[in-house]
Amino acid sequence: MNGAGNDFLLIDNREEQMSLSREQIVKLCHRQRGVGADGLICLRNGKKDADWAWDFYNADGSDAEMCGNGARCFARFIRSKTDVGRGLSFETVCGVIHAVVEEEVVTVNLTDPKELALNETITTSMGDKIVHSLNTGVPHAVLLVDNADKELVAGLGAEIRHHDHFSPGGTNVNFVQVLGVGHIRVRTYERGVGETLACGTGVSASGMISAHLNSWPSPVRVDVLGGDQLVVGFSLEDDVFSSVQLTGPAEFVFTGNVEI
Repeated sequence: MNGAGNDFLLIDNREEQMSLSREQIVKLCHRQRGVGADGLICLRNGKKDADWAWDFYNADGSDAEMCGNGARCFARFIRSKTDVGRGLSFETVCGVIHAVVEEEVVTVNLTDPKELALNETITTSMGDKIVHSLNTGVPHAVLLVDNADKELVAGLGAEIRHHDHFSPGGTNVNFVQVLGVGHIRVRTYERGVGETLACGTGVSASGMISAHLNSWPSPVRVDVLGGDQLVVGFSLEDDVFSSVQLTGPAEFVFTGNVEI
């Protein structure tokens, strides 16, 4: 499946008969030697707070806490495998995610963001950079730029992702260009993946930080590298974000069997 170009392998493991090693996940996600994906998500039964849950991994086999585009795809995948209605919820390590599925468009309620930090300066190989940070399930750094498509996303993104300022866990890095009131363009360098066509949690962090800095109301429209537009809704009071919603496409690409 793909959500705004951010693609995932989804596996129904409700019987919990399958356990993938890190090496197997890496091979499956490899774009030349495997199926190819930004991440892998397994559906399993929920244990306490929802009927379903996920096991979610980055393309390098590492555990992933949260992904907005993955959450939208996962919600639609659940609906394709069960008799659930348009509204559903599932467990993640970040908490329970609620979703509404309307054909190919899915809205997910993300967990409340935390660790907002604005206007911090870090030193890079390209000079001092002002960064803004927000954890939307995973940590994100946001840099405002004049033209997102002219930024050295791979190079500078990788450098900031491993920067001492964000140690020990590192951060995801978003390059944000303001297109108009309540409208931005974002390119994202993700931990464990590299640059992707879209990143839901990065889109959310970028939209909320841009709104905060520019005093925009909710929602914010966000154009991503894959060509789609996502919508970020939120509430903001006393520098605290809540009621975060991410709306965008979730599409099936193909189904099949693969030997591992």
